[in-house]
Amino acid sequence: MSQAASVQRAEATASLGHDGFDVVTGAFGYSGAAIARDLQDAGRTVRTLTGHPQRQRGDSSIEVRPLDFDDPIGLTKSMRGATTLYNTYWIRFPHGSSGHQTAVANSRTLFHAARQAGVERIVHISITHPSITSRYPYFRGKAEVERILAEVGVSYAALRPAVLFGGDGVLLNNIAWLLRRLPVFAIGGRGDYRIRPIHVDDLARLAVEAGADRNNQVIDAVSPDRPTFVELVGLIREAVESHARLIRLPKVAMPAMASLLGTVVRDRLLTADEFWAMTEGLVDTDGPATGRIGISSWIAEQGATLGTRYANELDRHFR
Repeated sequence: MSQAASVQRAEATASLGHDGFDVVTGAFGYSGAAIARDLQDAGRTVRTLTGHPQRQRGDSSIEVRPLDFDDPIGLTKSMRGATTLYNTYWIRFPHGSSGHQTAVANSRTLFHAARQAGVERIVHISITHPSITSRYPYFRGKAEVERILAEVGVSYAALRPAVLFGGDGVLLNNIAWLLRRLPVFAIGGRGDYRIRPIHVDDLARLAVEAGADRNNQVIDAVSPDRPTFVELVGLIREAVESHARLIRLPKVAMPAMASLLGTVVRDRLLTADEFWAMTEGLVDTDGPATGRIGISSWIAEQGATLGTRYANELDRHFR
């Protein structure tokens, strides 16, 4: 970890007390692991609710409880005595019998169990531009969850990131992986739609800061950089020294292209809804930066290792 990142982490945790414990859903996952690490650095005891207990490392001091939405009494018991619940639970895309409405119902169960347990604060990871009227189930579901959160009767903060990078993130890594291996890389349309990502460590810092507050908050979690998609791909291409040619395809062709590539790697690279939401500006904001780590400099620093291995989303969450 860089000295700057260490300073940021210290700032984020300085206002937390050292007594009590907090609950993080998915503390062996991606954003959940970053939040749990910051909390432990602040001297907090961390308990996780997880459906993947096998991911716990042997030396982990995190207490493990099941994330079983069919057992709200058990969830309440697991959170009783906790100060703050940090919730990273969500479903990126429907798989099997689980979809976004399943995730909404499960989130309701979790929040009400937290209230029953006497949890003082809920910090929830949402998405940029959630909307009850959105035509995209992901964004509509996130809006429904925010409404449940506001009505549950517990002090809360909703953080709204768009795309995460850093650590073992998926999107940028897999773009780099494709650029390293394919002779061409397809861009949908002009590629002039912007992306406002945030580093996972910045998201963790914001979450821990929000956990130390007691005012209800909704915060866009976004970095200083807002590259267009074609600019982002160009930055990655240069960093990994790829010779892939960037070609432009009609936007309508991109979901099928992503689906075909997904079949090859046995994964879901990019769903149709994710692509169209990106082109409509739903992963961009005009507001001030709340993250500090710029994606341009980060990509340049990570060029030697970015995309050397493929990150399979289905393997991580469902297999």
